[in-house]
Amino acid sequence: MRRFLEVKDSPLHGKGLFAKKALPADAVLGTCKTKKTKEPGLYTLTFDDGTQLDVTCKLKYINHSKQANVIYYDDLTVMTLRDIEPGEELLHDYGEEWS
Repeated sequence: MRRFLEVKDSPLHGKGLFAKKALPADAVLGTCKTKKTKEPGLYTLTFDDGTQLDVTCKLKYINHSKQANVIYYDDLTVMTLRDIEPGEELLHDYGEEWS
């Protein structure tokens, strides 16, 4: 991840995760490293069964957008949905409760 992703200031929200080089569609960017938590925070994923996990790697800086270019799968793998240009921010649709 270090070779092709970087954390920078985001025009959307605080910090964001950006591509350092062009990334093709359907590329695996990594798997979220997590730890269980009982107190949700800024980087907490909450699952349908109530499980809460704090993301502890730089994938936590992927911000929300309805125009998502990456997706999180149930096994916490993150993949690109389309080609991503160098310098482009990585964005995931967090769901209907986010505006």
